[in-house]
Amino acid sequence: MGLAAQGYVAFAPDARVAAWAQTAHRVGMEVASDPAMRAQWLRHGDTWFVGVDALPNGPDGSIDGVPLQGPWQGAIDPPDHWHHAQLSVIYPGYPQQDGEAAAGFRYRTQRCAAHVDGLLLEDGRRFPREPHAFILGIALNDSAACPLTVWPGSHRVMRAAFVDVIGARDPRDVDVTEVYIAARKAVFADCAPLALPLRAGQSVLLDRHLLHGIAPWQAGDVAPAEGRMMAYFRPLCTDPADWLRG
Repeated sequence: MGLAAQGYVAFAPDARVAAWAQTAHRVGMEVASDPAMRAQWLRHGDTWFVGVDALPNGPDGSIDGVPLQGPWQGAIDPPDHWHHAQLSVIYPGYPQQDGEAAAGFRYRTQRCAAHVDGLLLEDGRRFPREPHAFILGIALNDSAACPLTVWPGSHRVMRAAFVDVIGARDPRDVDVTEVYIAARKAVFADCAPLALPLRAGQSVLLDRHLLHGIAPWQAGDVAPAEGRMMAYFRPLCTDPADWLRG
């Protein structure tokens, strides 16, 4: 597989994934239509339901008795406990500027808000407070709108930068702001972005350091009435030091 080389693997449709996605879609429809959840998670002019930890799957990853299984199983060390997945729903017109600074909005529209997961913003500084082991995305319905966008090979650039600044320290305690910004600029100069539209039954595995984001809604994009729906798992490394390892 291409995870080590490219930083991602997009898997072909799989019946096991499709069964899980069908059930997660049904449950996700209820979650994303709940007024309290919408009040908590709608962003960018109500064009993105962020839905962090909003999908009520079990600790084994199953949802309503349907097991979490798929072609990624041979490529990961599964966590002892699967957290509640993010339920990400994109609606027509994403993104709208809604309380976001002009520079941040430009970055969202021009660079897909490209980021490495787990780097939390605290008083304007970035810290790897959530050292993820990997990112697993599962399409819950069919839509090519606002696809997940990745920068192939960027994980190597980002990881080398983090290793250089963190060294043997606990990554959760290290301010990586400047090196993160510089590494992103290097990636944009050398790596071309790639859109990964996924159909229900497909899944994608990302290296934890891969730069990725969501493409803006384009003229001609279409999505089901409930929006383009994805589920994302980001289990934490058992040992935070593993976050720096390839």
